[in-house]
Amino acid sequence: MMDLRPPRFDWGLRVLAGDDIFNDGTYPGEAEGALLVAKDSPGEIVRVGHHEESNTPLYLVEFANGMVVGCLEEEILPLGEAKP
Repeated sequence: MMDLRPPRFDWGLRVLAGDDIFNDGTYPGEAEGALLVAKDSPGEIVRVGHHEESNTPLYLVEFANGMVVGCLEEEILPLGEAKP
């Protein structure tokens, strides 16, 4: 059995979308390729889970536009963290 990689972020953390987030086909009710969240949109982590196949943390983020989107660590930035 593979050890779970611990998450960097915790629920309740305010974050920004690090880039535009598009539907990869897994978001119901939206067309594949549709823009779900624009870059720099604020949100809050509402749940921390784990993607078993890739052994990576997965964050459920509620964004200001009302979208609740599953995000990887590289797709979000904690508010106040310098952008690359």
